[in-house]
Amino acid sequence: MMKNKEHSTKRIGILGGGTAGATIAIRLAALGLETHLFEKKQSLIDGPPMCHLHAGGNLYREIPDEDCVALLKQCIDILRLYPYTIDVRPTVFAVPTRDEGLPEDLLPRLDILTDAYRELVAQDANNKVLGEPEDYYQLYSHEQLLQLAECEQVNEPSTVDEWMIPVAKYLDLNKVKYPLLVVQEYGWNIFRLAASAQLALEEQRHAHIFTDTAVTQVIPVDYNSGSNMDHSVTKWRIDYKQADTSEASSIEVDYLINACGFRTGIIDDMVGVEVSRMVEFKSSYITHWDKSGGQIPEIIVYGNRGTPEGMAQLTPYPGGYFQIHGMSKAITLFDDGLVASNTASAQPRLPRQYMHYIEDGWDKAPLQARSQQAIDYVAEFVPTFQSARTVGNALYGGQQIPGKDDTLRVADVSLYGNIRYARAENVKASSTLIAADQVVNELVALGFIDGDTPENQNRHTHQWAYLAHNDSVAVDEVARNLAEQRGFPLAMAGVNHSICARTGQTSTQA
Repeated sequence: MMKNKEHSTKRIGILGGGTAGATIAIRLAALGLETHLFEKKQSLIDGPPMCHLHAGGNLYREIPDEDCVALLKQCIDILRLYPYTIDVRPTVFAVPTRDEGLPEDLLPRLDILTDAYRELVAQDANNKVLGEPEDYYQLYSHEQLLQLAECEQVNEPSTVDEWMIPVAKYLDLNKVKYPLLVVQEYGWNIFRLAASAQLALEEQRHAHIFTDTAVTQVIPVDYNSGSNMDHSVTKWRIDYKQADTSEASSIEVDYLINACGFRTGIIDDMVGVEVSRMVEFKSSYITHWDKSGGQIPEIIVYGNRGTPEGMAQLTPYPGGYFQIHGMSKAITLFDDGLVASNTASAQPRLPRQYMHYIEDGWDKAPLQARSQQAIDYVAEFVPTFQSARTVGNALYGGQQIPGKDDTLRVADVSLYGNIRYARAENVKASSTLIAADQVVNELVALGFIDGDTPENQNRHTHQWAYLAHNDSVAVDEVARNLAEQRGFPLAMAGVNHSICARTGQTSTQA
């Protein structure tokens, strides 16, 4: 264990075991801090829809280029730390003929991202996890696709042309504008991410995990009152109750981290921090399509968010399973699904129906109806997808959005040093490592840990040392258990190709 400046190991409390809470817990426990992580659900990282590593943010035409570069950097970092969670296949972006935009509008951004990726690789060769920089994106004309449509589909594609054969065969080529854009934005598997975090935390003797545990209250116990300038908190008491016991428990911590996701405002109210935020209930739907002919890329058809013609997203999993987003209020979004905080509370209040879904699960009839609407939505552009069937499950939940801008996609953490409190406020899971780094910097400033140790300077080799003996097979086993526990097909816990931990090469999974 490293030596602490205050000569005693500090105790950290983290509320929420989503991607942010789990990643921060791994980081802090590896630095020798006694880290106590509390999660209401039975397992870690079981939250709102997630399927795509936004390595460039190209799904979002409306966000600034600098946000896309930030997402690229964050995704490369998180990919290096959770290598067995990634499905290595390209993403195809199509502008439909009904859309006012043009594919050419996106080329300047793609060139900016290519240059940024090239610079990151030049800084550190281990950053080359998205292939060669010059191959970050490619363009396909109508003529090229017509030629590829005549080719035989390949079981395990190894070139971009081979990946594009099923796109050429199944996409309605008369409903999109040209060129099509093909970008090395990969899939991100929530089951494998949860498994990786679980395995990593099991390796850390300073990590104490409380799943199936409800935090009932947080109270300052070492509180120095005074003017607004000098009041401070040096310790917090966390009251909690585990599902398997009738007795309540409590623990005192030296620093409190709120990583409660869409419930973050509940803790803010307890702490007494005023903040504006929004919460959005979103859902994506699991379907099975046995006529895909093998592996296909992810397909994105652009559209204006929230309109009847919003973006369509078809995400492949092994075994013929597909996850669908349709960014209309009839599918992924909901008429009253976006709510904001007010002066009375930092916690936005979702309608009772959506809280019922989150707490108890979807009702079968509306889930079936929306799943079928999702299939119909995709089938407008991939006609043979009409034969897909619903599976009776979805990935869904509440997503927090700090502030008042519902287009925000890049956010990390807010720090309150005087009361030893931090609030993780990630919109995209890839931002969680940045949040962890900022928390570490805050704890260094407070004297909890030294900032110049090898463990802190090189988190890629020290914090994630579990990768040395927990490989893709170990992750696969835990991921399958989690998929079964959550009621999803076991095949969805797998990936077709994943990033190897040490070499940066891809390895095929069964």
